[in-house]
Amino acid sequence: MTHQKNLSRSIAGLAGITAGLLAIPFIAMQFTDEVQWSLNDFVLAGILLFGTGSAYIFIRSRSDNYAYRAGIGLLLFTSLFLMWSNLAVGLVGSENEPFNLSYFGVILTGIIGTLLSRFKPNAMSITAFIMAGMHVLLAAIALATGMQNVPGSSVMEIIGVNAMFMILFSLSGLLFRYAAQSINYRISSDSENTTPI
Repeated sequence: MTHQKNLSRSIAGLAGITAGLLAIPFIAMQFTDEVQWSLNDFVLAGILLFGTGSAYIFIRSRSDNYAYRAGIGLLLFTSLFLMWSNLAVGLVGSENEPFNLSYFGVILTGIIGTLLSRFKPNAMSITAFIMAGMHVLLAAIALATGMQNVPGSSVMEIIGVNAMFMILFSLSGLLFRYAAQSINYRISSDSENTTPI
């Protein structure tokens, strides 16, 4: 009962945070022409923010391990940031550049990997590292196909942006790996009736 109440509180708080974040561009639109959001933009942003937050709340409730919680939080935040920036401005050239559709494959890989892993830290670690590796591959493909010559893009931008996401997903993978080791240690220690450090 207490768990259900805490979950409901967390969802209500998330709804408030989502509404507050969406209010920022709405208010900005009243004072400047620099911000131009359509109804579809607000709906998509709301789905991304609330959906990502809900996923974190749900998965977080499955574990008390702080490394695991940090890992899933970083994985979800990085995925949200990847989608948001790709839709808003594009990672290579503009948001209308067809090559940017490739980055949704990273998100799809994360979703499939998470479902197949059943949220187990070892498998989640592999998923995060695969997502990191995909950025290395996409950067190599972009450079090999001359995407650095697209308006609004350059060699340094392609390498820099993909390196940033690669590092963030790798950090998430390391957190999951640490969580798996600490959980395994606790289980083996409990079986020996010793107290883990």
